[in-house]
Amino acid sequence: MKTVFHEAKSRGYADHGWLKSHHSFSFAGYFNPDRIHFGTLRVLNDDFVEGGMGFGKHPHKNMEIISIPLEGDLQHGDDMGNSGIIRRGDIQVMSAGRGVIHSEKNENSDRPVKFLQIWIYPDTENVAPRYDQINYLANRVENGFQQVVSPDRDNAGAWIHQQAWFSLGNFRKGLKETYHIHREGNGAYVFVISGEISISAYTLKDRDALGIWDTAGFEIEAKKDAEFLVMDIPMELPDFAA
Repeated sequence: MKTVFHEAKSRGYADHGWLKSHHSFSFAGYFNPDRIHFGTLRVLNDDFVEGGMGFGKHPHKNMEIISIPLEGDLQHGDDMGNSGIIRRGDIQVMSAGRGVIHSEKNENSDRPVKFLQIWIYPDTENVAPRYDQINYLANRVENGFQQVVSPDRDNAGAWIHQQAWFSLGNFRKGLKETYHIHREGNGAYVFVISGEISISAYTLKDRDALGIWDTAGFEIEAKKDAEFLVMDIPMELPDFAA
């Protein structure tokens, strides 16, 4: 098993006043040659947007974009005709494909919105753009893993154009569970939203992350009550992204 540990405080940081963002990988004005991507995981931004503020219309292409609200309400709009609000408990997926224009704004003027924005390289170039949104709270798994993203549109969670599976872990202190990698050639990037877990010799606290590959699985133990995200993704980039 191979690993790379990314401590929360080692992430890039940008403060634009209305937007405060921590970057797990090189993004915009933050560049770290050792942190360009982890497999097909290209972006993991931990965003804080002040009330009433947001990102105006901007384009994306050939990327699977997953947004996971942690607090507050995020308003979405795009040139495919989709508009609406995503909240805690929602998972939003946008396949940019051959090109899409969208905007994101804090729906509320009196409180911030916090969310994770994640970009995954797709397995196919120039697909038709699409939008998907699910809510996982009705089937929320307590003390276990809950799949929220997969490549199978008939399976649990939202689907994306990549052999990738995202699972939320919601563990009570003391729980130990083995996570099994879904597919040969995949690795996992484990990001702690809150709490404390251990994997192998590592202890991960709020916003720490661990990349893991060359293994079929690994054990996760909750040292404190913890919520975390496991991104099970191909380690090899598609030809058009290499």
